[in-house]
Amino acid sequence: MQVTETLVEGLKHEFQISVPASDLDAKADVKLVELKDKVKLNGFRPGKVPVSHLKKVYGRSVMAETIDQTIRDTNTQIFTERGFRLATEPKITMPTEAKEVEDILSGKSDLTYTVSIEVVPAIALADFKSFTVEKPVVEVTDADVDEAIKRIADQNRPYAAKAEGAKAETGDRVTISFKGSIDGVPFDGGAGEGIQVVIGAGQFIPGFEEQLIGIAANETRTLKVSFPKNYASEKLAGQAAEFETTATAIEAPQDSVVDDEFAKTLGLESLDKLKEAARERLVAEFAGATRQKVKRMLLDRLDEAHRFEAPPSLVEEEFNLMWNSIKAEMESGGKTFADEDTTEEAAKEEYQKIADRRVRLGLVLSEIGEKNKITVTDDEVSRAVIERARQMPGREKEVWDYYRSNTNALAQLRAPIYEDKVVDFILELATVTEKKVTREDLYKDDDAEKSAA
Repeated sequence: MQVTETLVEGLKHEFQISVPASDLDAKADVKLVELKDKVKLNGFRPGKVPVSHLKKVYGRSVMAETIDQTIRDTNTQIFTERGFRLATEPKITMPTEAKEVEDILSGKSDLTYTVSIEVVPAIALADFKSFTVEKPVVEVTDADVDEAIKRIADQNRPYAAKAEGAKAETGDRVTISFKGSIDGVPFDGGAGEGIQVVIGAGQFIPGFEEQLIGIAANETRTLKVSFPKNYASEKLAGQAAEFETTATAIEAPQDSVVDDEFAKTLGLESLDKLKEAARERLVAEFAGATRQKVKRMLLDRLDEAHRFEAPPSLVEEEFNLMWNSIKAEMESGGKTFADEDTTEEAAKEEYQKIADRRVRLGLVLSEIGEKNKITVTDDEVSRAVIERARQMPGREKEVWDYYRSNTNALAQLRAPIYEDKVVDFILELATVTEKKVTREDLYKDDDAEKSAA
């Protein structure tokens, strides 16, 4: 076997490999001998079929299998000897001319092919004991609790019927019945009876609630709307529809009295218990936001400490995933790059940088985990699946079956668990200090952090 490296360009390598026909023929003969005891041919006793006859019957298929195995074994040997970690699957270029292929399969010609690869660079990990991370800490105040309870009260406020002939306004609750159609044809799921809509709550598709302003009880209107381009139903996405809508009741919101009786309507014993529950929820919410802030700081520090060329193909793949999502989101919202005060070229440049960062950080986290034997157990994944199922009451079995039968979905669930375990490992080594901040500071630039992390 002869191996010649024909290209070294950054992280890209290309090799030309030549395997003598005699080597392939010898390997194929071994397979044919193994086949003797497994096949049954008319006129021959089991195990007594001559190899020469087997070669006539199965020679081409055995040689094709031999070539495939030889390529895989040879590539593995080349990559292992050179210490390569592949960023993507190898690209193999085989002979395509019919006579050349026939000569190889019949054992008359050597096998010559090329393999192109892109490798992961060697990553020198930083000393994590030298890292310092400032952890923001927010104290839950009585004012925070009062504000949270006010939000709960607003979400559960009572409504009272408006006077006869009164018109619906923003904030009112309108009970409606409707029949939807597209081009005059009713569609599945387009009808409803006794549906309550709070005008301005954004519960229905864009434009629907606004057209209910001014409607009176027992009045019928035809509402014209368009389903968003990213609507869950592909049949309805982007379609213009009409809804013949009749209002059966108009109600105005009333002030909620926050007391023990109000708490009991929420399933709690008293107002004090409601306050305790609200405080616990805020503590958990702030802890989650703090965790994300600390994680972002740590990822920034990892980014600064590990500068290397990321495999271009992985960066391109990551960029395409983000860019396609951004384009779809903008199209569904009817936005342009000018609306975002930028240009398509500038946006592409920015997302290329984000893609490069994500790939590099992914490789660094993987290297840390591998060198420190950090793994995700099946029990941890199962707990994550159970948590997902709990978030969808009534559909628990559906969620469980989905993950049990979908390895890609399980891998996507495993990835953030692994990342968090690596982050925790680094934080144990780093110096973490606490700093009291306001709630506003904790959530400052949160959207920007999510997009870049």
